[in-house]
Amino acid sequence: MSVKVKIVNDPVYGFIRFPEPEIMRIIDHTWFQRLRNIKQMGLAHLVYPGAVHTRFAHSLGACHLAGKALEELSTKGIRVEKEEFLAARLAALLHDIGHGPFSHSLENVLVAMPHEAISRMIMERMNREMGGMLDTALSVYSHSYPRRYLHQLVSSQLDIDRMDYLNRDSFYTGVSEGVIGYDRILQMLTVTDNELVVEEKGVHSVEKFIIARRLMYWQVYLHKTVLGAEMLLIKIFTRAKELAAQNVELFASPLLRHFLYANLTQIDFENNPEHLIKFCQLDDHDIMTSIKAWQSHSDFILSELCKMLILRKLYKVLLSSEPLARILRDKKIALGDRLKLAENELDYFVFGGITSNSTYDINNELIKIETKTGEIKNITEIDDSLVNQTLARAVHKNYICFVQD
Repeated sequence: MSVKVKIVNDPVYGFIRFPEPEIMRIIDHTWFQRLRNIKQMGLAHLVYPGAVHTRFAHSLGACHLAGKALEELSTKGIRVEKEEFLAARLAALLHDIGHGPFSHSLENVLVAMPHEAISRMIMERMNREMGGMLDTALSVYSHSYPRRYLHQLVSSQLDIDRMDYLNRDSFYTGVSEGVIGYDRILQMLTVTDNELVVEEKGVHSVEKFIIARRLMYWQVYLHKTVLGAEMLLIKIFTRAKELAAQNVELFASPLLRHFLYANLTQIDFENNPEHLIKFCQLDDHDIMTSIKAWQSHSDFILSELCKMLILRKLYKVLLSSEPLARILRDKKIALGDRLKLAENELDYFVFGGITSNSTYDINNELIKIETKTGEIKNITEIDDSLVNQTLARAVHKNYICFVQD
C-alpha cells in the first residue's frame, strides 16, 4: 500500500517532504498548529518588516534538516535505525512547541518557566495521548538516549535549530550576513565515539556559521530598536501583572486572563494540567488584542506604554560597552520633572540594563573537528581557525531605554 507523502513548499528550502504518518499526526495537532500564530522573531518586524515568519515554519524547517543530516550520516556507514530517524525528526519538530506569545520576548514574563521545560511537558502530555509514540523522541530530546549524537543534532552549538533559524531569519529580514552553508555543514558531519563531529575539510563552513550567528545577534536579534521594542512589550506586561495583583480590572481574553491574574510556576504546571492546556491555546493574538484595548485604560502608565507600541513610538535606546550610569541618572531627573511620577513608576519610562551574546560557549557542547589524521579537536584548537578566544568570549553591552521627548 502506498504511503501518502505530505509536501510543503518552503521558501527557504523549496519542496520538503513529510512521508511519516507520525509526523503528520503531530503537525495536525491543535497544539502544534498554534505555532502558526507565534512570531519567530518577536517584535523584530517593527524594524525588519519582512520578519513575520512563525515558529510553525521554523519547526518544519528544523525537522527537514534533521532528516537531511541523518541521511548524510547513513551514507557514511553510520547506522541509523528507522525508529531513531523518526525520533530525531520528531524531537526536532517539537523542540520549540513550548514557546509562548512572541517567542523569547515574553519568556518568563507570563509564566515563570523557560520554554524548554514547557516543550518537554507538552511532549510528555502528547505522548500519553498517543500511546507512547514519542517515547524515543522524548529520550532524544532530554539527552538520555544512548546515541548521544542524536541529541546533539537537535540541541548543541552546531544543531539543526540554529542552522534553520539563521537561514530563515536572514531570508525574512533581508540581512545576508546570516546566510550559512548549511548543506555543506550537513555533508561534513560524521560520528566518532558516539559524538557528532565535523570533518576537517568542513571547518571553514563551521567558522562561517559561528561568525554569521555573531553578526545576526548584533545586527538583528539585539539591534537596539528591536531591543527597545521587546523591552516595551515586557514593561507592558510587567505593569499589567502589577495591576492584576491589585485586582484592577483589565480587558483580556479568557486565556490571557488566566495567566495575568496568577503567578504560575513550573510546580503549578506540574500539579494542575489545566494550566498547560490553557497555555497551549495562548498566542500572539491574545496579546495584541489586549494591548490595543489597554490604550484607553485609566492607568496612565499602562495606557501610555500600549500607545507607544501600537503607534511604534518605541523607546529610544543607547547601547554601549562603556558605563551609562551617569546618562541614566540625567535622563531620570529630566523625565521625572516632566512626568511627575514616583521613582518606581518612572522605571517604566527610563531604565537601564545589560545585554550579552556568547557566540561560542567553551563550557557547552563543544564543536568537535575530526582532523585528517583521525584526531578529534575542539574547533578552537584547529590551526588558523577563526574561532579563537575572541569569538569564544561573551560580549556584554550596557543599554538605556527611555521615552523620546
